[in-house]
Amino acid sequence: MAVCYISEFTALANVSGCPVAMMPPIAQQTVAIGAEADSSAFNAATRYIRVHVDAICSIAIGLTPTATTSMLRLSAESTEYFAVPLNAGYKISVITNT
Repeated sequence: MAVCYISEFTALANVSGCPVAMMPPIAQQTVAIGAEADSSAFNAATRYIRVHVDAICSIAIGLTPTATTSMLRLSAESTEYFAVPLNAGYKISVITNT
């Protein structure tokens, strides 16, 4: 089963000019990659999310996201960081893509 791994962070650190996630994450969750599916709402203190996918997929992030194959595409085994508003109740929606 393909999986989207989501780690939530409150801050980034600047180490020698390189922004890195401040560990540990405040929350972690997974979403199966297949038919469109949503994560749980992010923690109220989450400011940054790290998204790692082990299969090709598309994602949408927002209050009531619905991912489609025409949205932001991630390649298999890719990792991306995104900023999200504090206490917004945002989620990530994931759907398989080619």
